[in-house]
Amino acid sequence: MDISMKGKKIVILTGAGISAESGVKTFRDNDGLWENHRIEDVATPEAWIKDPMLVWRFYQARRNQLLEVEPNPAHLALADLESKAESLTLITQNVDDLHERGGSESVIHMHGQLRTLRCENTHQTEVRMDKKDLGENFVYCNCCSEPSRMRPDIVWFGEIPMEMDKIYQSVEDCDVFIVIGSSGHVYPAAGLVNLANSNGAHSILVNYELPINGSDFDEVHIGKAGEILNNG
Repeated sequence: MDISMKGKKIVILTGAGISAESGVKTFRDNDGLWENHRIEDVATPEAWIKDPMLVWRFYQARRNQLLEVEPNPAHLALADLESKAESLTLITQNVDDLHERGGSESVIHMHGQLRTLRCENTHQTEVRMDKKDLGENFVYCNCCSEPSRMRPDIVWFGEIPMEMDKIYQSVEDCDVFIVIGSSGHVYPAAGLVNLANSNGAHSILVNYELPINGSDFDEVHIGKAGEILNNG
């Protein structure tokens, strides 16, 4: 893939596939379960109300996993491209911090982040990754006079993704739209390629296998993202 795109406005969207190359578990298995749990039981506002401890432990396990994984060549390649590009917006569906640790400086996390927790009362977020924050017990905020319980700073199914106005504007204005490691199942992310195409952008897909919306792209590259981006 030719990623020497001088003078172009580039928007990149990454999904679970790029993190999978670092050993991060992808969410949905073929049987429809999400790391052995039904999505409805661990990733919805209703699940948090019904059984907050189950949801909490599920996300605490994922937060702890951040300490065990490292950025891979695809993350490093995107950070290198960002440093050379005149205009690059990096949007990720992923909730890990591998883009930042790989050197990317400006990342839009449309589905939230594992590193941060959100106060249920004020909705303020705090980076809470100390050892004491990663156990099985709930974590309480520092923003309230009487500390409030915090929830995962994650966009659950049924909630609106973050920074969508900024995302839509970036995609509408871009010259090149690249999707890396996304299944094409989750909206509104899966529909962004159509927005880019309708505004005249050149759309490129980099994925381990052809996703359900693969035919929507002008250019398709199948294989490991790290190899394709570094051999482009």
